[in-house]
Amino acid sequence: MFEDARSTAQWREMGFFPVLNEHDNTAAANREAGVMYQLLQLKLDHPLPDTKLLPKSFDLSLDRKQFCPKPESIGKYMSKNPLWGMPYALPAMPAAETGVLMNWIAQGANYLPRAPLEPIYQSYIDGWEQFLNGDSLKEQLTSRYIYEHLSFAHLYFAAADESKFFKLVRSATPPGEPIELIATRRPFNDPGVSRVYYRIEEYLETVVAKTHMPYRLDEQRMQRWHSLFIDNRDEVTELPSYEESSASNPFLTFRDLPVRSRYQFMLDEAQFTIMGFIKGPVCRGPVALNVINDHFWVFFADPDELNIEEMDDFYATRSEKLQLPASTENIYNPIGHWRKYAAQQKALLEEKDLFLSENVSKIDDAGIDLVWDGDGSNQNATLTVFRHFDSATVEQGLLGPAPQTAWLIGYSVLERIHYLLVAGYDVYGNAGHQLVTRMYMDFLRMESESNFLLMLPESARVRERNFWYRGAEKDVVDYMTLPRFEDRSVNEIDYETDDEKLELFDMLGERLKNVLPLRHTLMAIPDSRIREELGRLNTVVGTAANLMPQTAFVRIRSAAGDEYATLVHNNAHLNVASIFGERKQRVPDEDTLSIIPGFIGSYPRMFFVVDDSEVTEFVDAISALQTEEDYSQLLDRYGVRRTNPEFWSNSDTFHFAYQQQSPLEFGILDYNRLENR
Repeated sequence: MFEDARSTAQWREMGFFPVLNEHDNTAAANREAGVMYQLLQLKLDHPLPDTKLLPKSFDLSLDRKQFCPKPESIGKYMSKNPLWGMPYALPAMPAAETGVLMNWIAQGANYLPRAPLEPIYQSYIDGWEQFLNGDSLKEQLTSRYIYEHLSFAHLYFAAADESKFFKLVRSATPPGEPIELIATRRPFNDPGVSRVYYRIEEYLETVVAKTHMPYRLDEQRMQRWHSLFIDNRDEVTELPSYEESSASNPFLTFRDLPVRSRYQFMLDEAQFTIMGFIKGPVCRGPVALNVINDHFWVFFADPDELNIEEMDDFYATRSEKLQLPASTENIYNPIGHWRKYAAQQKALLEEKDLFLSENVSKIDDAGIDLVWDGDGSNQNATLTVFRHFDSATVEQGLLGPAPQTAWLIGYSVLERIHYLLVAGYDVYGNAGHQLVTRMYMDFLRMESESNFLLMLPESARVRERNFWYRGAEKDVVDYMTLPRFEDRSVNEIDYETDDEKLELFDMLGERLKNVLPLRHTLMAIPDSRIREELGRLNTVVGTAANLMPQTAFVRIRSAAGDEYATLVHNNAHLNVASIFGERKQRVPDEDTLSIIPGFIGSYPRMFFVVDDSEVTEFVDAISALQTEEDYSQLLDRYGVRRTNPEFWSNSDTFHFAYQQQSPLEFGILDYNRLENR
């Protein structure tokens, strides 16, 4: 939207059609020729049946092939599908709200032109565009790096209204002139002009939670970037090309920018960096998501503890082994390409093994300090990722009970994650490109897990690795093994128990305690009784957990003020090493639940409303679930099904609470994955 076309005529040329009347502007014509009006009326004429579950005539599958009917076919559509009025597969909106919409359409769907930006915003934009469009080669390369990492960001100015967002775009015109957008499928594609200008324009779409990635711009940020990239002695003597084979490889394109600066740039907003692939188009559907476990923690290597410049030299001399699938727009032999990348990764890890073995004393000396502590104040130092089967969420902090797996990410992996899954992922690429992208992510996950395992003693390392990859092919386990380093332990980390992983988690928690946010921990709930009762859900394992939805929002009504939490269902697997056949890898008896205060995820599957006096009974009922009928009875008492006549009033309540609790992160929730149970 607002990129591929910028006028109604251009959208029509691309095959898009109107949902409003575009002919005689009369009330009758606006009603009869308006697809939107007709669909709203259809819902009023044919409301949902008064049943718990929707009829089977509704297709609720993730990849359903549905689209809005054209004006000339709306009559046939309504005759064939009388229950498919707007909103689809949900109750009618309240009569007053439906009436406002229908009257507006009947009156011609008039709208006021968008007001011009207030001068304060334009002054911020002017300052940032001046910074981003310096003439020196170093400034131009820096701005290219920033753009390729922030092209999907929703920028906001911290000194102004944080609910107004902007986008960083490439333009053929300099600041002061109207933006002439350079629209490409990927941010590193050839812009087709001799000089690119980086411009900031207002974000005009409705903010939706599933794609909302806010990013702060202020004076402190500008000074930080100036310090990282401009105020150093490194020189840029030539700008890199946009040739696809090199532009997709950041280790080549940006080798003239200090590697420490590049890494710190991403670390400063690590949640945003990881969120790029979590909320991007690559992370849609179970096949795309089964590359990660359902619950894991993420830590980052401290740039000050390892000689990152030496690591940069290591990777810079092996850039051919860091080639990503993004270097090929369409892939017609995915297996052949995968074998090539697998061979490259194996060779790279063998050389990394040698490099680490030669630098083991530095690793020993660092000990637990290998892990970045956020410089004592940055809450991006730790992240938690939850997978919700066909979507995922990343949050700051160490949320939920201790997970099965964890990642330790350094610069090379973090950069490759971005260029593989965000900047380099082509949503319009062929199936081969998308398949190889998904398979390559296996390498990055295993490398990140392997990095974490390096901090465990040898026996624990082997035990954990074998458990994480139960039933996997031998070459998968071999891939995660660094032979020269395998019999080594980090000397400065002392273990005293037989559960070394949990002990390591505790040590890391202690090291990072000053940067662990509390808002999504149980301590955020002031009522100790409610806090303790909800905490019992973190111990639910097996059948009861398996029967619960992937994500459910819970409202606890209280005279002292309502509490809100998200109940997350974590699916257990033997391993996640195979792109297909996930069902064969599932271990439902090991499924768990995590209860997280606040709102986690963009696709709620169910809503629960519980009085504070019923919290114990609510938790007991979940813990005792054994059958689908048990779950149905749970919904009868506490659930708000998608068929509930009061669905929209409950939806408004949850949205309002979400916006009050997280105004910066708030976006409209997506109801496409609500359960029908």
